[in-house]
Amino acid sequence: MTEEHDGAKLATVVIFGASGDLTQRKLIPALFNLYCKDRLPAEFNIVGFAHTGFSDEAFREHLQEGMQQFAAENYEAAAWASFARRLWYVPGSFDKPDDYAALQAKLATLEDGAADRLYYLATAPRFFPVIARQLGAAGMARSDQATRQLIVEKPFGSDLASARELTQALHEVFDEGQIYRIDHFLGKETAQNILFLRFANTLFELGWNRDHIANVQITVAEQVDVGHRAGYYDQAGILRDMFQNHLLQLLALAAMEPPISFAADAIRDEKVKLLASIRPIAPEDVALHTVRGQYEGYRDAPGVAADSQTATYAAVRLFIDNWRWQGVPFYLRSGKALAQKATEILVEFRCPPHLMFPLAPGQMIESNILSLCIQPDEGVHFKFQAKVPDTVAQMRPVNMEFHYDDTFGQTVIPDAYERLLFDAIAGDKTLFTRSDGIENAWRFIDPILEGWSSPAAPPLATYARDSWGPGAAEELLRQDGHSWLLTCGQHD
Repeated sequence: MTEEHDGAKLATVVIFGASGDLTQRKLIPALFNLYCKDRLPAEFNIVGFAHTGFSDEAFREHLQEGMQQFAAENYEAAAWASFARRLWYVPGSFDKPDDYAALQAKLATLEDGAADRLYYLATAPRFFPVIARQLGAAGMARSDQATRQLIVEKPFGSDLASARELTQALHEVFDEGQIYRIDHFLGKETAQNILFLRFANTLFELGWNRDHIANVQITVAEQVDVGHRAGYYDQAGILRDMFQNHLLQLLALAAMEPPISFAADAIRDEKVKLLASIRPIAPEDVALHTVRGQYEGYRDAPGVAADSQTATYAAVRLFIDNWRWQGVPFYLRSGKALAQKATEILVEFRCPPHLMFPLAPGQMIESNILSLCIQPDEGVHFKFQAKVPDTVAQMRPVNMEFHYDDTFGQTVIPDAYERLLFDAIAGDKTLFTRSDGIENAWRFIDPILEGWSSPAAPPLATYARDSWGPGAAEELLRQDGHSWLLTCGQHD
């Protein structure tokens, strides 16, 4: 991933759905921060396109309100005034050719010649193929003199078939090399640090295999409930909303083989190979390897069916069939309305094969634990055994900790969208998912969804708000002699 954009000539970012929440909360604050850091091209424009009938000035005021409300810590009036002069707006419908002609005319006026463009689809997924085809029909998808790039937000389909349909629709107009599929989890600084921890430190990689690791646990816990997304969520559920993308991407980073270089394709090749190595869970076996739950009161949310069977919590046990990980269980869990917000990859190492130290009756030695805390307690924790002073052989687990805030300061970690937009402008696709990776993820998730819709489904357990989910999730690990562990947020 390049750190500077030497010679970058990208002049225009076009945001479809620019009057929406994502643009106001995330995209514009990210682009403004890049501008303040001098990481945008010297000459650029940001053009919004949406149904709302904004003028240029009304659009700027709308985005300024968003900056002051959602990113006040980065707002600076003089810098905003300079940045806002690059903001423009074209009202239009996503399916009307005449509105694309108006957009093209506006862009031609602003660009005054050949210029690279980045199209960002900040819209509902149903509009992705529509916008792509309209861009193609208007002659806006390709240029002999400049690049045309397309950013697509998740979800990338609702199953394997729809994901393939979306890819096919996009490929009718754009080449795969032009498409950037964005998963904001991959833009988090702490997610990127997984590769550096593994491959820039010999100590960890030496034991990163079935010989030394007992199990790996990946937790993405949310304290909030479904909120205003209830209508969408009741159709999607936890597997589509979190597992197919966020959790499997974190799994790929944690378990992939070392790439031959830090180049985008080299890294993404290894991630795709890892996802292809996950052992499928047959629909008839879902009750053996998965748990599903729904928090109390979920069915009372507006837009949720009174008899909804949608899971707001899931736990999955999976295995990776390759040389490094054969036989090591990976446990993935995610849910809404849980006890705390936490995203963590936890590696539990095997206990020593022979213990020479005398233990008190009933005492057990605790495993070494390596915790990669993605959020909100960004950092790395390592738990190991130490002798208690002034004893013969008493031991106690102690912790070595690295916290981003302590080491680098509290204002260093950028928002994920800032990193991802920075890379897209530079043409770096390392942190963006590829179509074959998307399909491999759906190949694993689809049979589970099928099983959950069949008589073989595990019971839909109700769990209390502010808990850690249904008790069946603990039983899933207890079957293997393990238990859920969490380090993120547990240390002062």
